Amino acid sequence: MSLSISEQRFKKEVLESNVPVLVNFWAPWCGVCHLIHPMLVQFHAEFGDRVKLVDINADESLKLASTYRLTTLPTLLLFDGHQVVQRIEGFHGRDTLRNTLSDIAHRYRRDCPIAVP
Repeated sequence: MSLSISEQRFKKEVLESNVPVLVNFWAPWCGVCHLIHPMLVQFHAEFGDRVKLVDINADESLKLASTYRLTTLPTLLLFDGHQVVQRIEGFHGRDTLRNTLSDIAHRYRRDCPIAVP
């Protein structure tokens, strides 16, 4: 299961994480956000040892939404340290999201010490 956090915990849980973090910006009114959630949960169940999954309600975290220039929901941001190394905006189909998540998981294999996008 993913970790739901607020702006106050963002620095500790995301920027200071010792593993890459996939941040799922969502909102309760966003139907597509609810549609992709099971896929993200499955991704975390399979690859949670490689990539941490964090959910942030964009409506309740306006400062973060502004800082990372969210223009659409859902938006997934992959952080490696303090850097956004990948940005996924909107939803372009299950297969596309599944392939993108698989690419992320393989980029951060345990046997690969440094991931390069």
